[in-house]
Amino acid sequence: MPGPASKRRIPVSQPGMADPHQLFDDTSSAQSRGYRAQQAASGLGYPATSTLPQAAFLADPVSNMAMAYGSSLAAQGKELVDKNIDRFIPVTKLKYYFAVDTVYVGKKLGLLVFPYLHQDWEVQYQQDTPVAPRFDVNAPDLYIPAMAFITYILVAGLALGTQDRFSPDLLGLQASSALAWLALEVVAILLSLYLVTVNTDLTTIDLVAFLGYKYVGMIGGVLMGLLFGKMGYYLVLGWCCVSIFVFMIRTLRLKILAQAAAEGVPVRGARNQLRMYLTMAVAAAQPLLMYWLTFHLVR
Repeated sequence: MPGPASKRRIPVSQPGMADPHQLFDDTSSAQSRGYRAQQAASGLGYPATSTLPQAAFLADPVSNMAMAYGSSLAAQGKELVDKNIDRFIPVTKLKYYFAVDTVYVGKKLGLLVFPYLHQDWEVQYQQDTPVAPRFDVNAPDLYIPAMAFITYILVAGLALGTQDRFSPDLLGLQASSALAWLALEVVAILLSLYLVTVNTDLTTIDLVAFLGYKYVGMIGGVLMGLLFGKMGYYLVLGWCCVSIFVFMIRTLRLKILAQAAAEGVPVRGARNQLRMYLTMAVAAAQPLLMYWLTFHLVR
């Protein structure tokens, strides 16, 4: 028998050494180690974000320039839109006409109903700029005309409802008719001022404000008609018609006739007579429109 020294010894593979009987190298452990290292680096089991295409794109200076250029174009577009809006819709000027407070509104409503007690009709100026309406009761505003127009439409709907004649179409016709007459008045006055060659600081917004004050009297007339019948309607509307006539005469003569006096136009001259007739025509048109837009609401 062979001795112990003749036994065949099987070589023991050392760690990190390939098996001598293995035909191919085992690379799975190396790949696993590489994947684990990459996983540990990312922290979430995915490759690091620095290798993503989006990160490379954002890091590109060309994309940064494109983003900056797009931002500048957006800013220029916004500035251009603001300029065009202010050109056709003077937002800064409209802020002046809505600069009112509760005290001004109360005084202005009293002036519209009782203009006979008012003495000083001059508009106050500060460094060639008219003061805000809340500081001067003679200054025109758009708050009262706008609120009065909305209230007039609501009161008209109430009057139609009490007579079982309410319908959205009829109420819309009432509102569109009032706006159409207001626009027609403004266009007619502007055309008349151009034909008479009147140089005045009376603007289109001023005309809208002055012509919109008649809705206050229309509201009072319709409400009194609902409460006391036609007798109350005619009494209140008649008072408001006379009041708005006096108010328009005393207001517009400072805008139209005062400028003529400053230009040295003779008081009894032909051109000055035309301006007086124009002022009286505008004032006389207010009571007629007040009656025309309200008489069918009271029965």
